[in-house]
Amino acid sequence: MAKHKVTMFKPYPFQVGQKIRIEDSTRSGDWEVADVTERKVSLRCPISNKEYTWDRFCYLAEEKDDASWPTE
Repeated sequence: MAKHKVTMFKPYPFQVGQKIRIEDSTRSGDWEVADVTERKVSLRCPISNKEYTWDRFCYLAEEKDDASWPTE
């Protein structure tokens, strides 16, 4: 099987109470994780204390050299 440079994405494993900063997004800014389910994440603004629930949208990415692609 040929080897390629492959970029991998997987959902970020949020933890309730975690302080996060989102950059380069319409949701940019500092947030506290209020709740997490398999499909949704609720974030609270530390300034206004408003809470928003969205489909999970943050992903941890990495690039691997010499990775098999596609996988079976």
